Amino acid sequence: MKLKGLKAILSFPMIALASAAIAPTAQAADLVRLGNLKFAHYGAVAYMKEIAPKCNLKIEERVFAKGLDIVPAIIAGEIDVSASALEAAISGRASGVPVYLVGGFAKGGVRIVGRPDLNIHSVADLKGKKVGVTRGGPQEILLFTELAKNKLTWSDKPGKDVQIIYMGYPDLNQALLAKEIDAMSQSEPYATQAMHKKYGAEIMKPYDTPLGEPVRALVMTEKMYKEKRDVAARFMQCFVMATRQFIADPKLAEKYVRESMFKNQVTSDDYQDAMNNASFTENITTEHVQQTTDYMVKYNIGRMATPPAAKDWVKLDLLEAAQKSVSK
Repeated sequence: MKLKGLKAILSFPMIALASAAIAPTAQAADLVRLGNLKFAHYGAVAYMKEIAPKCNLKIEERVFAKGLDIVPAIIAGEIDVSASALEAAISGRASGVPVYLVGGFAKGGVRIVGRPDLNIHSVADLKGKKVGVTRGGPQEILLFTELAKNKLTWSDKPGKDVQIIYMGYPDLNQALLAKEIDAMSQSEPYATQAMHKKYGAEIMKPYDTPLGEPVRALVMTEKMYKEKRDVAARFMQCFVMATRQFIADPKLAEKYVRESMFKNQVTSDDYQDAMNNASFTENITTEHVQQTTDYMVKYNIGRMATPPAAKDWVKLDLLEAAQKSVSK
């Protein structure tokens, strides 16, 4: 009896130590490295890191200046999932970046804005003007589609109807304010801020072409999609949860975007007007991706040698499974 008792006493610490060693491994959250951009309509994607523990995830967010900047980070193996313009995602895939498009997270969010002193009331009035835009996003392809619709020619060199000036998103506002450009095709909330501060006036929301409203893309590396299916599935569940929470609770969405993303540099009016021109979503279609690809080829956006066929890299099965698993 004494021997058995002694064995039991001696074995207890060993069992406890073994349990302690196993428990953290079993409970450890899986890390997902997320590339994101700083725009009002990217808010639900940013919010995912706040609710990630519910899906046993730790989401590490890295904010980039524009979608094309995320591509080298994906190639370097530093990013697992990214939120960006669909056009940037298509360009990345065309250049051989091993990614799949797994969802859409925002619609709209583009506005063409001009200097108030020039009284530009339509796209046709842009003839002879300098128009600023950031390369590689929906604001570029939508601008070109509108110019073509109005039978205007364009180039980033002088000599065409419209001279295109490429620069970053915040720089566009500064250039419009300084009257270095006459108009800009800009993303939200920057377009709205220019209007509220009176150095920009809306020309139009460029959604009256076959492209309609642009849809932003959620892109996942092939490695994560193929080799970490459970993590990928939980990430998409987290995405659906965050998006539905933002849609159901607009006050939460505004508070998070204004305070956490923009550190109160965006006013409530800025946010409200920006989101009147954008909306959160979970969905994107293969047809929309293909149509956008075709227009990029038409206007030589991204200079793609081999444009990717949407059917080959749009993988919506994880999204559809997540939508079924997350209660509405």
